[in-house]
Amino acid sequence: MPLGFHKATLFGVAGVSTGDVVLLHDEDYSDVASASITSGIDSTYGEYIFKFYNINPATNDKNFTFQVNATDGADYDDSAITSTVFESEHYEDDSIARVRYEPNDDQAEGTAFQILAEGMGNGGDESLAGEMHLFNPSSTTYVKHFYATTNAYRHPDSSRQTFAAGYINDTTAIDDIRFQMTSGNFDGTIKMWGVK
Repeated sequence: MPLGFHKATLFGVAGVSTGDVVLLHDEDYSDVASASITSGIDSTYGEYIFKFYNINPATNDKNFTFQVNATDGADYDDSAITSTVFESEHYEDDSIARVRYEPNDDQAEGTAFQILAEGMGNGGDESLAGEMHLFNPSSTTYVKHFYATTNAYRHPDSSRQTFAAGYINDTTAIDDIRFQMTSGNFDGTIKMWGVK
C-alpha cells in the first residue's frame, strides 16, 4: 500500500470519497507554462497528496518546481521555504552511479520555486513521475511541512530519483499551489487528493 493512503483505495471520481482519501483535482495539461490549483486546499483535510504522471518539458534540461500562495498572496513568491534535497542517479551507459546532496536545489528562507526534479529531458519518451505531500496548509499556528519524491528520465540519459523535503515558513493559511518548469512549457497529468 502506498505511503500515506490510510487504508483507502484511490479509484473513484473527483470529489467522491474512497475511504479516508478524496480525489479533488485530476487534470491533463498540454503545453502549459504552469499548473495552478486554486481550489480545494482548505481546512477540510490535514494532508494533501499530489501525484505527477508523464510530466514532459518542452525545453531540454529544465527543472520541475513548485511554490504556494498564502490566502493573502497572489504572486507565488511571498512564502519562504526552507528545504533539503538529495538524489540518486544512474546513467544508461553505467558511466555514473551516485547518491549525493544537492546544495544548489535547497533553500534557506527562500521565496523561489522549490525544485522537485532537476535537468529533465524533453525527448518524446522522457518524462517524470512522482508524488508530493503537503501537511496542514490551513494552519495559522504552524509552518507547513512537505516532502516529495520524483523519478525523471534526464537529458543525459539517466534515471534520477530526487528527494526534497522542508517547510513553508508561513503561519498564514495556504490555499494555492503552482507547478512549473524553470522555463518553457510542459505536458502531463497532476492529481490531488485530500487525506483526513
